[in-house]
Amino acid sequence: MEPHRGHSTNLVGVPTGLICSTAFNAFPVPLHIASVRDSNRSLFKMLAEAEDPLTAAGMFEAYMATMFDLDDQDRDGRGPARFRASSYLRLLRGWGYEANSPEGAVLKGWVESRFGLFPTYHKDGITRFSGPAWITYIEEKMSSRFHSNAIQGQLDLLYEFCQWALGRFHSVGKKHITLYRGTNRFEEQQVLSRPDKRHVVVRLNSLLSFTSEREMAESFGDIILEVEVPTVKILFFNELLPKHALKGEGEYVVIGGDYEAKALYY
Repeated sequence: MEPHRGHSTNLVGVPTGLICSTAFNAFPVPLHIASVRDSNRSLFKMLAEAEDPLTAAGMFEAYMATMFDLDDQDRDGRGPARFRASSYLRLLRGWGYEANSPEGAVLKGWVESRFGLFPTYHKDGITRFSGPAWITYIEEKMSSRFHSNAIQGQLDLLYEFCQWALGRFHSVGKKHITLYRGTNRFEEQQVLSRPDKRHVVVRLNSLLSFTSEREMAESFGDIILEVEVPTVKILFFNELLPKHALKGEGEYVVIGGDYEAKALYY
């Protein structure tokens, strides 16, 4: 799929090639999906009155339930089928079970359409557009059972709320968060270079999970990647909502690209 890393256009106003570069990760700039905050001014006006993260999360959940007709049973992604198939919580639940699930393909597809970044892995390495891994990804990301009820719009709001919450409560004044990812094999992350024994430059999948707890990362592999992740590349994290289906402690769902990482071996 080289030399192209993604689409020439996206919905955040920053070139895709820059977004997925190590230079962007070192010096990130704010990212916003076009028109989302302007189209939902009432939500962000309401959020401005929140005095703590829990209150803000409740406001967001109530807004999403009203806007997208999500009932209380769907708050954890376990509601009736007609709701489950069209809820951002349903997608997070599927991601939590398996990042290479159909729900994972829809989430990676959202990254592709909003940030322009192609996935590098879905069930297998994606190396060409005509290959079986790419075809599987396309089929699953376009599944009709996940594309009712303006699911892309739901994810847009989730991202913008996450960015608002990080700036207001969870990561005030910070542009980076130190996160960890454990692995035994470099399947979903390609090693581009090794400046020295302790550092690598890796090409990460378009969307993947990290943890803020190093001990948790150790349970997923003997190689631990320690990465300074820009806050603008975070779609979701455990403390964002009080009730959801991602149960991994300290889990962060992160937009990928090329990252400089410290490699810790056990």
